[in-house]
Amino acid sequence: MQDTMSLEDMKTYRGRQEVPKDFDSFWDKQIKNLNSSPEYKLTHQDFNLPNVDCYELRFKGTNDSTIYAKCIFPKNKEKCPVVFTFHGYMAQSLDWSVLLQYPAAGLGVVMMDVRGQAGQSQDNTRFRGNTIKGQIIRGAIDGPDHLFFKDVYLDVYQIVEIISKQSFVDESKLYSYGASQGGALSLVAAALNKKITLTVAIYPFLSDFKRILELGDQNEPYDELFRYFKFSDPFHTTEEQILNTLSYIDIKNMAHRIQNPVKLITGLEDNICFPSTQFAMFNRLTCDKEMFTLPDYGHEEMNVHVNDKVMNWLSGSKIKIQTQ
Repeated sequence: MQDTMSLEDMKTYRGRQEVPKDFDSFWDKQIKNLNSSPEYKLTHQDFNLPNVDCYELRFKGTNDSTIYAKCIFPKNKEKCPVVFTFHGYMAQSLDWSVLLQYPAAGLGVVMMDVRGQAGQSQDNTRFRGNTIKGQIIRGAIDGPDHLFFKDVYLDVYQIVEIISKQSFVDESKLYSYGASQGGALSLVAAALNKKITLTVAIYPFLSDFKRILELGDQNEPYDELFRYFKFSDPFHTTEEQILNTLSYIDIKNMAHRIQNPVKLITGLEDNICFPSTQFAMFNRLTCDKEMFTLPDYGHEEMNVHVNDKVMNWLSGSKIKIQTQ
């Protein structure tokens, strides 16, 4: 299945729903209610690597949950730029060895395990209603305060706060980056925490839920939306209420809060996070922004040319990778 909207129409498309009137006050209140000095522990990991310092970070998130992240910094580098990078849906942080590409470019890197997914973060939230498959719909029957992803977004805010306060970190050079769910969370990091100064997002997830229902996108990440209505509300009597609740975690509604530059990469063949849903977010950005469309790519691994461009953006370098 492909997106039914033409590329020309996508260029002005802003999504099927408007931002709730109390959206900003909702998120400002959520942040204000957080512990300004969350309990955390940075534990040094002795991997016998001469040029980097590796740490495991654990901190106390909302609902007494424990959030885990891998952190790597170039050894003895003062005022280190840091990339906050996020993994895809249902996955976990990358292996330490993969993350070493960042300190090789002079960057620190922090990669959080999203609570309730495959990594070491632990979610202790209790939910009413459907928790059988997926996490978008989790808590939605009780309103935006109870959404699973509301707490994930607050985890993202807090990890930026914790790392930014470390003495060896350059608070003026904090970047967010990811693909799919990671792309969504990189945008959320910028929307909720003004300390982020650059965002790179690849085919972001969690955008324009009404459009998703309209397109019938029953691929794994969004299937739970359809399962909710099929098994819990087959007459869709609660559709307006559920979509209004989900609008508080819809990343297109976060766009107006982002002030730093954004680079967005979209595969026009994407049949999981459809291009129109990504354009809906991009077209609402009021910051310095660039969109790069890839006509031959779907929701898949990007090749060396794309990865080269991303690393150049994040490192501020002009490295050229020779390919055959």
